[in-house]
Amino acid sequence: MYVLGYPLLSLVNILDMLLLAYSIVVFAVCILSFVNPDPNSPVVKILNQMTAPVFAYFRKYVPSVGVIDITPLAVLLVLTFLRSGILPIFEELAMGMLN
Repeated sequence: MYVLGYPLLSLVNILDMLLLAYSIVVFAVCILSFVNPDPNSPVVKILNQMTAPVFAYFRKYVPSVGVIDITPLAVLLVLTFLRSGILPIFEELAMGMLN
């Protein structure tokens, strides 16, 4: 099992970094929604393209709270759960394979 430990640990670290980066993107979209940026800006377009499919999926299940969209909060909660609840299980599994 020693042979599988390092690749699994590397995969866990890569997934952790990707989930953190996506969390930052979601947070940036939330901040940008308060300042009403130019929708033709390339940065705004890229951020919206990265988050729109995920937000659309979550909007089917997250109830509307007046005029406040809590979909990004739900996405951040799921990302946090994945990073702190699921990935450590696989990290411990990989560390167990190394010992």
